[in-house]
Amino acid sequence: MDRLRLAVLVLALGGCEPLRQAFSARASVVARAAGQELTVEQFAEWVGHSAKVPLQPGALTGLANVYVDHMLFAAALAQGRDLHDSLFVLAAGWPTVSQLKWDHFHQRLLAARTQLSPTQVDSAYAAGGVRLFQHILLQLPASAAPPQERAKRTRLERLRRDIAAQGGVSFAQFAKRYSEDPSSKASGGYLAASPPGQLVPAFETPAWQLEPGGMSGVVRSSFGLHLIRRPPLAEVRDSFRAGLETTIAARLDSIYVDHLATAWKLRVADGAPALARQTVQDLVAARTDSRTLVSYRGGALRVRDLVRWLYALDPNDVRAIPGASDDQLRQFLKVVTRQELLIQQADSAGVRLTADDWRQIRAEHDSIVATLERVLGITPQLLKDSAATPDARIRLAATRVDAYLGHAFQGAAQFYAVPPFLGETLRAELPWSVDPGGIGRALERARAIRATTDSTRRPPPGLRPAPGPPPIPADTPRKPGGGRL
Repeated sequence: MDRLRLAVLVLALGGCEPLRQAFSARASVVARAAGQELTVEQFAEWVGHSAKVPLQPGALTGLANVYVDHMLFAAALAQGRDLHDSLFVLAAGWPTVSQLKWDHFHQRLLAARTQLSPTQVDSAYAAGGVRLFQHILLQLPASAAPPQERAKRTRLERLRRDIAAQGGVSFAQFAKRYSEDPSSKASGGYLAASPPGQLVPAFETPAWQLEPGGMSGVVRSSFGLHLIRRPPLAEVRDSFRAGLETTIAARLDSIYVDHLATAWKLRVADGAPALARQTVQDLVAARTDSRTLVSYRGGALRVRDLVRWLYALDPNDVRAIPGASDDQLRQFLKVVTRQELLIQQADSAGVRLTADDWRQIRAEHDSIVATLERVLGITPQLLKDSAATPDARIRLAATRVDAYLGHAFQGAAQFYAVPPFLGETLRAELPWSVDPGGIGRALERARAIRATTDSTRRPPPGLRPAPGPPPIPADTPRKPGGGRL
């Protein structure tokens, strides 16, 4: 059953309770992948005996899709599919490919917008809208006792006198030797050039009062105690120019992205926040959903497009979506749409991957494939050597997948997931389905198994171990002195 028919079936069952119950009663298979079946009984045994698996429909649906992804990967190996083909690698590595293309396009924009002349750098330093500082930090927790703070403050005051005596240019050497800030110590205490509002107020307020070449007294922040210096332009011209260009680029990026929303006439559809929450609940079912979330000139962000981006995001961010407000979700959908348009612009500009890009993408992909082959215990050569026919190779591959997942669900083997975009690429090529009726029957059976297993682990009601050591028979021989032998 292909994905479109499955989606239609799920919708139909959701609106007809008697039919759903009849279907569930007959279901004997939880999932199918490339001609292989995961039965209700086998799946129930896996999850019923795994104390870490919550017996909820959503959790079991997710694990059924884990089976599908692993079985499709194994079947592709058994069928001789070249998983290192360039087009396959591009599809499976979509997040990395898209990021690299955008990075190249972004560099084109920056090269044309932010190269500053020496005169512009001098003027910007004199204006003071962006400033660069260096510091020496002695870490001190907020809960530090007064004697500890006095000791560190005295130490910094002594360093300040030594630096002043040797001239401010020695600040970097002192920072490399004494600072406890791991991110700036090696570079001589230099922080990135930035506009106001980028540093904690306790540090930034005294720092922005310094004249070029000036050095502060001891400053207390949540990180500890600092000495702060504002180096003159002659010392930091190159790094100041780089920081200034970065600041300008960030502002221009913001303007550019905001311009996209206006020029492309982005409009979030009514009901889009609720639809986004619904999408997160079942990403697999949403893969073929063509409903519009955000429309723009010449196109739209649809539910299936959002799924692709959700797979590319940090799972913690995705889990936060159901609890977000409607306004937050509208903003989120606009951001995703702007990212989609940026990738389209990179493609329209003819951005191409470099040789270094390809090496990175292939290295990541090859590592993933090799890891999956290792955990499943199969390789194309092993399958070819061990089974004479295509059907036999697939059966062998399926046996290895069943054995691995059975151990992984029980915690006896380290679990390694098929990455989402690799799984999606395989699903586009090979037949698969997940049966909601089978999930329901497996859930009932797994709950019965779990209840039986739990009952055997509990002591019988009313019986409790007696306190103290085990009783010793009265006729046990005694040692001299009264102890028992």
